[in-house]
Amino acid sequence: MVEERSFWTDKAFAGIRCGEPERGLFLRFLESHDFRPNTLRAFSNDLRSFMLWFTTRNGEAFVLARVSSRDVTDFKTYQRNEKGLAVATVNRSLATIRKFLGWLTELGELQSNPAGAVKELRQVELAPKGLEPTDVRRLLRECELRGDTRATALFSLFLYTGARVSEVVALSFSDFTLSERSGSVTFRDAKGGKQRTCPLPLHARRALQAWLDIQPPVASKQVFIGCRGGLTEQGVRAICDKYSAIIGVKIYPHLLRHTMAKRFLADNQNDLVSLSSILGHESLNTTRRYSLKSAEDLAQGAERMGW
Repeated sequence: MVEERSFWTDKAFAGIRCGEPERGLFLRFLESHDFRPNTLRAFSNDLRSFMLWFTTRNGEAFVLARVSSRDVTDFKTYQRNEKGLAVATVNRSLATIRKFLGWLTELGELQSNPAGAVKELRQVELAPKGLEPTDVRRLLRECELRGDTRATALFSLFLYTGARVSEVVALSFSDFTLSERSGSVTFRDAKGGKQRTCPLPLHARRALQAWLDIQPPVASKQVFIGCRGGLTEQGVRAICDKYSAIIGVKIYPHLLRHTMAKRFLADNQNDLVSLSSILGHESLNTTRRYSLKSAEDLAQGAERMGW
């Protein structure tokens, strides 16, 4: 993990004109937090974008003590107005900068956080996009027609538990409890280092058991394996890409998580508390977004209007 933090630090600062301590401070920042791999990548990319903009716009090397509130505000405007990035992407970059500079302030490296007073962009919050039931049926049907037991088990796990891809690839045999009448799966490598147990309904149990019954013997303890051992996140995305081409609908792991969440609420009287527990959300506000209308719902409502 130490090597991974050094790797993303090097990626962020490659070719950047900067002061002497800057790289070391960012590395210390990453080392002082228990960030997951995707978060490390995002922080590295966001800081790099800011540093490239800073050196180009100001015509000087990137020095942390020279970062002003005007710089952060102008960078936010640049990302939104000149690059045309989505509001969520701009706000994520701003959150990265604010967190890093805030940590430096607590450390005494900066007198104050120049990003502290910079407000995030506002947007109308919509429900995350998910697959339509007809698309889910086509997906599982194509897996069955091809005799792809592994893909059936993999997609069923996503669709019935809303798991994150990092949680799925980390699963081992001991994480499952399966029987004809009940079952559960324990995600031990969940976001934030937390652990949670989710129920497995009958269809998911049968799909997983079918895969476990034919799984080739390998040294790996992982439940899902590929040609070279345990299946990686990249391997899961490759399977999603394969079936995206087959059914003509873009599929990716987090889309399946959104699909599960929306279907669960529709079938369980909008039970946000239970869904929050299943998805492993720390705040109910994070789960509540699934109860909002989607962009498609709003578009259909507009089409029904008439004068």
